[in-house]
Amino acid sequence: MADFPVGQMTWKVPGATECSLHLRHHEDEPWQHYKNFPEYFLPDPPGFSEGYATFLALLKKNWQSM
Repeated sequence: MADFPVGQMTWKVPGATECSLHLRHHEDEPWQHYKNFPEYFLPDPPGFSEGYATFLALLKKNWQSM
């Protein structure tokens, strides 16, 4: 994972019925599914929630969990 701007992460966007990792760089941007960010995407270990590896990696890079 290269150096990219710090952003925000959420597991459930407003109005959604399912939980999945969503990202954005700035609070005025719409949330996007984490797979739309190939520069951040990491494969998850078997049995883990989809997006968990990416979430942990970005959390270590000071991304904000909302």
